[in-house]
Amino acid sequence: MFYSFTGQSDRASYESPDGEVRGTVHLKRNLAIRKQTLQRIVDSYTRGGDNLSVTDEFLLYRLEENKDSRLRDIVSTIQLEQDQIIRADRNKALVIQGVPGSGKTTVALHRLAYLLYQYHEQMRPDKIIIFAPNQMFLDYISDVLPELGGGGVQQTTFTEWALQVLGGDLPLQDQAERYSGWFDHHKNSGQTEEELAYFKGSIRFLNLLKATLDHYEAAFVPKMGFIPWEGAELSEDTIHEWFYNEYRHYPIKKRQERVFARIKRWIEMEHREIRAEDSRGVLKKQAGKRLKTYMKAWPKHTLLGLYRHLLTTPLPADSGFADPVPPSLMQTAKKKEVKFEDLAPLLYIHNRLYGIDNKYTFDHIVIDEAQDFSPFQVAVLKEHCSSQSFTILGDLLQNIYPFQGIRRWQEILDCFPDSQSGFYQLEKSYRSTMEIIHFANEIIAPYNNAITPAKPVFRSGEPVRVTEVDDAERLRMIGEEVRRLLDRGGAHTVAVVARTEQGSREIFESLRSLGLEANLITTRQTEYRGGLSVAPVYLIKGMEFDAVLLCDVNQQQYPDNDLSAKLLYVGCTRALHQLQLVYSGNPSPLIQRIPSDLYTVGGDHG
Repeated sequence: MFYSFTGQSDRASYESPDGEVRGTVHLKRNLAIRKQTLQRIVDSYTRGGDNLSVTDEFLLYRLEENKDSRLRDIVSTIQLEQDQIIRADRNKALVIQGVPGSGKTTVALHRLAYLLYQYHEQMRPDKIIIFAPNQMFLDYISDVLPELGGGGVQQTTFTEWALQVLGGDLPLQDQAERYSGWFDHHKNSGQTEEELAYFKGSIRFLNLLKATLDHYEAAFVPKMGFIPWEGAELSEDTIHEWFYNEYRHYPIKKRQERVFARIKRWIEMEHREIRAEDSRGVLKKQAGKRLKTYMKAWPKHTLLGLYRHLLTTPLPADSGFADPVPPSLMQTAKKKEVKFEDLAPLLYIHNRLYGIDNKYTFDHIVIDEAQDFSPFQVAVLKEHCSSQSFTILGDLLQNIYPFQGIRRWQEILDCFPDSQSGFYQLEKSYRSTMEIIHFANEIIAPYNNAITPAKPVFRSGEPVRVTEVDDAERLRMIGEEVRRLLDRGGAHTVAVVARTEQGSREIFESLRSLGLEANLITTRQTEYRGGLSVAPVYLIKGMEFDAVLLCDVNQQQYPDNDLSAKLLYVGCTRALHQLQLVYSGNPSPLIQRIPSDLYTVGGDHG
């Protein structure tokens, strides 16, 4: 009632187990208590009062607070549009496009808490899983779920979970090296690699793999009967009947096991009839040897071997699969390395071969930063969640990885029937000040693909600062600006953000030499420590800081293209209260076109 009541009238209602309950609201009051001290009271609605401008007062009070080292719970500031998502139907896949700072992650966590409370008999915490982009992000959100009563919920990355399901050691490409190789050195094979990775994440590739696996399964049983000794024969038709009809509901390898076990029982029964004639067991030994030979005639691919086999096996003309296949697809089968985009196909094949272990089935699945997920990944996860209960959230304008993710939300919505899915947009940003949001919107405007820009709540702060620094004095001046933010700016958490990991290390070492205690965030980091952080821009997605200092925002580091605009947009929208950009030489064209009234030039070093 508290979250859904907006004050449009004094009447309100809510759904209870006994039906709708209606009533009249006389007062809606917010209280802030810290360390046993009442600090603030705001009446956001009083029946008969004018209620003008009061509604947002408590929200602004909370938003103006500084950050600590973890994502904080937003229970005191939940808004109507967020509450509608939290309480949406359990057996639906919710897809949420949310602007930076719209509370996507915390809304998803509150939704989990609500589902666990409302459906405690149907849902268990250990049967809920959250997929996050990396371990550091999981550490960053680690305090919220237990506070909400959601302890025991599984939290992992898709890569770690996939490797756990698949078992064994896969020659997986180092994703950290791939990130740094792309963002730091632009090492890639051009558009071909990107398009191939995109194809491998598509439903088209899933359909191709399904058709190829169907063809493989249809030819799985050898076209031969089994003769243990002269005078006894198990016909090819009988074995086919067992495999393709009697055991058709089992996965392929389980069917094979059952057929082999049944053949062994058949041999035992047949041997009883001739036991007197084979008193020394010669025929039985012969049957055992022949069975081993027969079993070797069945396909015996490893999981990875089968994947490569399927990639190089052309489908017959009557397969019904007419979609064109990228010519480079077969070339990838020759490479020993497994890439991130191969994990979902490998899981799909694994499920067809071995089935799904109950410990990998879920009542609800949350996918955070879902713009970096592929439709194939979602389709595979659907196999592990019979209820089709999903919370899928992200922001298409923050898809910064050219080798993974989606381009439209419809790609993921198409994985579900219309009746089992819902699409929501969160357009209000509660994180950053108006000045920061307006500035960031201008950066992404030419590349926003018609996505509604962020709408800030009415919270004003310092203007965005764009400062030119002399190249020879660059590192020293960055240090001085950091001190200004920490000392005079009063920021508790500050992020100094470079374009590359190599640039981050250089700035980190410089800050340490100046006596500043900083934490370097790298691709292999698993813990967020708060305070002063130094990081490449692509590793701070999903996080927020009191102040952000973006370094080297020049023409070389941030040219006028889609990727640079998204990276700079991500960097700007991490800041709650203060944002500063510094550059040497020519500024990035992405900020040159921003109207001059949206920022202040220079500062202490202008």
